[in-house]
Amino acid sequence: MNNYIQPLNLFLSTLAFMLIAQWYVIPVLNRMTKEEALQPLLLLHSFRHIGLMFLAIGAVKYELPTAFAVPAALGDLAASLLAFLALALIRLHWTPAILIVWLFNIEGTLDLFNAVTQGVMNNAWDGMGATFWIPSVIVPALLVTHYIIFMILLRPTNTISIETCYKWEAGEAEAGRGEIS
Repeated sequence: MNNYIQPLNLFLSTLAFMLIAQWYVIPVLNRMTKEEALQPLLLLHSFRHIGLMFLAIGAVKYELPTAFAVPAALGDLAASLLAFLALALIRLHWTPAILIVWLFNIEGTLDLFNAVTQGVMNNAWDGMGATFWIPSVIVPALLVTHYIIFMILLRPTNTISIETCYKWEAGEAEAGRGEIS
């Protein structure tokens, strides 16, 4: 049974964060420009340095497999630094800001997929100790926000709603734009 607890937590938390995003976050982001909408999401990802805890003796029950812990920790640190850089460039209205957001989002997404894959392949769940909450709660939120960031980046202009990415019919997209229900 223990082999299924972490993947089940990951799945159910991702589902919950998807619903939170659909019902509460995306409607608010729809009323913002691309640059405004990216900033709170980048701030959230600036906390990715917490992944360094996978290397901290005392935070984990026992030393985690190197194939999981080192890439996960360093990938999270890189994502955190890129999020800070992208945020600063957006706030300064510098031209390369969106390019850095793309770089951050690709690196951050690939890092999370690699960490989950390596965690499963190396059975890292058993030794996580206090860091168990990172893949149980934090990773699902990050995965969902990476998806939202991709949708924001793919907006052709600031006037097109990212909510249309969740709606299949144009009538539904028009009816739901800008309203929080």
